[in-house]
Parts: sequence; C-alpha cells; structure tokens
Amino acid sequence: MTELIQQYLLKFRKIIQESVGLALPLYRIIIPMIIVVKILKEIGAIEILGHWLAPLMGLVGLPGSMGLVWAATLVGGFYPGIIIFVDLAATEMLTVGQVTILSSLMLIAHSLPIELQIADKAGPRWWSMGILRVGGALLYGMILNQVLHWGNWLSESSILLWHPETGPVELQTWAWDQMVGLIIMFVVLVVLVQVMKLLDLFGFTKLLQRILHPLLKNLGIGKEATNITVIGITLGIAYGGGLIIRESQNGTIRPRDIFFALVLMGLFHSLVEDTLLLMLLGGSLWGFFVGRLIFALLAVWLLVRLFSLISDQQFKRYFFKPI
Repeated sequence: MTELIQQYLLKFRKIIQESVGLALPLYRIIIPMIIVVKILKEIGAIEILGHWLAPLMGLVGLPGSMGLVWAATLVGGFYPGIIIFVDLAATEMLTVGQVTILSSLMLIAHSLPIELQIADKAGPRWWSMGILRVGGALLYGMILNQVLHWGNWLSESSILLWHPETGPVELQTWAWDQMVGLIIMFVVLVVLVQVMKLLDLFGFTKLLQRILHPLLKNLGIGKEATNITVIGITLGIAYGGGLIIRESQNGTIRPRDIFFALVLMGLFHSLVEDTLLLMLLGGSLWGFFVGRLIFALLAVWLLVRLFSLISDQQFKRYFFKPI
C-alpha cells in the first residue's frame, strides 16, 4: 500500500514538474505584461491610442468612438473593451452589422502586449505578428463592412445582452483577480498536459493528425504542429503558445510551421470562450465566427504562397529569430 502511494506521489510530482516547466516561460511573459498594461491604463495611454485609432474606424464603418473600445481591447483584453463599450452603447446607436465588425476587430487583435511576447518567445518576431493581427483585423473589418453594406444585411439595431459592472477597481481587488487568473491558468495547463498524454495513449492524436493534416498541409502547417494548432484555436494563444514554445525550443517543429501555426492562432483562436463572450455584445455569429474562420484560412493559405517566394535564410533573417 505504501509503495502504491509512493508511485502515485511520484507520478503527481512529475505532472507538476512538467506543468511548471510549461507555465514558467508563460508567467515570465504574462506577469510583467500585466503590470505594464495596468500602468498604461492608469496613465491614460489607452485613451491616447483610442484617439489614434478613431480615424481608422471610418474605414470599417464604425464611429470614431469605437477606437477607444478597440484600443482598450488591444492593450488590456476583452473585459476593459467591453466595459467601455457598455458605457458608450447608451449614446452610440449601432446596428448589428457594426457590432459584428467591432467584435471581429476585438477577436482578431486583443491582449497584444502579452500574446505578441508569447509569439516572440516561440520564434516569430513580435512585430510581424503584430502587423498581421492588426492589419488582418482591419482588412477583415473592411471586407465585412462592404459585404454587409452591399447586401443591406444586419442593419437592424443591436441589443446589448450583458451589462457588466463599471467603475474603478481597487488595486487589491485587481491584484487578487490577476492572481486567481494565473492559478486557473496553471490548473488548466496541468489538465491539458494530461489530456494530451491520454490522447496519445488511446491513439486520438494520430487520428486527429490524419483528419486535419490535409487541411493544415494545404495551409503550410506540418502534422507535427497539428495538436498545438488545434489547442491554440480552441483554447487560445496562452495555452497553445505555451506548448509551441516548448516544442520550438526542443526543435521538433519547423520554423515555418511554427510561424504559420501562430498566424492561424492569431487570426482565429479561443473559439469557444471568446466567441461566447463577444456574442453578448449583440453581433452576428455569422460575421465574427464563420466569416472570420474563412478569412483566417484564406489569409494563411495566401501567406504560405507568398512566403514560398523567399528563401529560408531570408525568412529567418526577417521573420523568425533563433531560439
């Protein structure tokens, strides 16, 4: 009985050690960036960025005030953006189409201080991922705006389905919320590592690779990156990125596979949690989910063709740094 307990304790210790090894590179990025983002909020940098983005909102059919919503999302994530949107929704009468476009911008480009650092740690240069995500968000917003305008679709007034509490948050409350979030992330990573092992044990990993390999191969992503790409798309860059950092450091995935996997994750990730959250703003699922998925697949397919014109040496020099 004692030996059995010792075996379980050793296995548990190994699980924790493996999860800690996966989480530490993420925490080294996330914790400093959380503090930086908090400082940027307090000194009014988000408002300045919102003013800079206001002229671009006209390109996607949105009022300039929505620049502040996107700015808060770009820097601090969905919740600051949603809270500002709720404040503005009382005076800005937006259509379902406009909310769909805004939701698409937020879903493609958000939490960039953290997510770009994660991508940079995995190899792709942070500025290239930043350009692709912000540029991709604006391009999709312009396309979606033209399509909706052409068909006169989603022109009815939007209905906000969630009214979160607004107002200042005390520093202690903010710090506690961040700590809880980091603990939850670690627990998810522990579960994720074990789920991946179970998938390998029962052969689901190979089955998943066989099913998705034709699609990802056409996109320019090798089968070695299949599992990580799927995790990034379903759970988000923080989790998929954590795994891809480990695989990148181990050298098990080609640099181009890492790059295009992170491009796909950047344009379309966390499809369950983030999608359900943004549905509460009153947009259309067809626009910010189905249309965005099609756009992400086409964008990666096109980028693979364009990048095939440059050599591996040029690719590594300009877009991918050595780990």
